[in-house]
This record gives sequence, C-alpha cells and structure tokens, in this order.
Amino acid sequence: MSATVGDTHSGGARFRRPAWRDPRLLTGLLLVLLSIAGVAAVVAATNRTEPYWAAARDIAVGQEVTAEDVVAVDVRLQDSAERYLPAASAPDPGTVAVQRIAGGELLPRTALADADRLDRKPVGIAVDHPLPDEAGPGSRVDVWVADPQRSGRGFEPARLLLPAAEIASVEAEQTALGAGGGTVVHVLVEDGPMEELVDALGNDARVTLVWNPAGRTS
Repeated sequence: MSATVGDTHSGGARFRRPAWRDPRLLTGLLLVLLSIAGVAAVVAATNRTEPYWAAARDIAVGQEVTAEDVVAVDVRLQDSAERYLPAASAPDPGTVAVQRIAGGELLPRTALADADRLDRKPVGIAVDHPLPDEAGPGSRVDVWVADPQRSGRGFEPARLLLPAAEIASVEAEQTALGAGGGTVVHVLVEDGPMEELVDALGNDARVTLVWNPAGRTS
C-alpha cells in the first residue's frame, strides 16, 4: 500500500499546475507578447501612408506646374516612392511638365523639369477630316505631308514627316461667326523636324493626321 501511495504523490507532483510566478510561464507569455507586437509593427509599417503631389487637373506638356495644379494625397508607395514628388517638396518656380500628366495621377519626378529642358513644343494643325474619339491628349498620330506641285495643280505624293507624334490637345476651331470650322490638333514636335513642318504649313501643303493607336514609329 505504501508503494501505491508514493506513486500517487509522485504523479501529483509531476502534473501540478504551474503557478503564475513560474519563470517558464512568464517567459512564454513574454514571447507571445513580443510576437504580437512584432506583427503589429510590421502591419503598421506596411500600411503607413505619406503625402505626395497629384495633378489636380490634366497638365499638358510645356505647361508651368504651379500650386494650383497639384493636390496632396496620402498614398502608400514603398519601393516606388523615389519616383514621385513628395508633398514636402513643392515644384520650383518655372517648373514645366515635359510629359503629359493626367488629372489624379501622381507627379513623376521625370515629368518635371526647367523650361530650358523642354525638347518638344505643341504645333497646331487644322484638320478637316474626322479623327477617332480615342485620338485625344496623350494618344499618337502620324503626320503626313504632301507638298503642292510647282504647277499649282494638285500635290506631290504624301510622305511621313512625323511618326507617332503625341497629341497635346484637341480644340474645336471657330469661324468668325461662331460656327464650327473644323478641328485644330496640337501635336508635340521636337526641334529637329520643327522647321520642315512649319515650312509645310506656311506653303499650303496638305497635312494629314493618321491615328496611330499603337504608337509605333515604324
């Protein structure tokens, strides 16, 4: 009988519920709390947002970017943060857009520069042929030019002068009486072909815009 009683006491000691001051229990609780705190810190860091500038409206190429053209928005960018302008850094006076920025879009750093670095300028081309509704600002058109013949009758075969020129804006042309007189499409032209295009427009050449949805240059 004594052996049985001894075994019972030994088992009771072996499976005794640990007290709240047991170091092992405290260590376990500490590890659980540290794990929860670590997860909370990671989630907070992942969900942290910061203010960046976004376009308050469409900003055309060559347009000066002022405080009225931008609005601060809170976004979470993480690895791509360096690509955009934070709200803590306002655009410098004289800064212009060298790329079109659509309203609501964040301001890419590469889309902003001094006016001296602007390598494309808008040229208005009056067109009397309809373009697709999709041919708006930011889309591409091929500019074809047909020079007038020396005889004054007809035109020479058309040649491709500007492949995949970007449209800056599209405006309805008005006549003196206020009636619709066609459409003026402003395309962005680099300095190289600028002279030839201006010369063609001044010499009554036939200038045709062909929508280039893929933006291919060849």
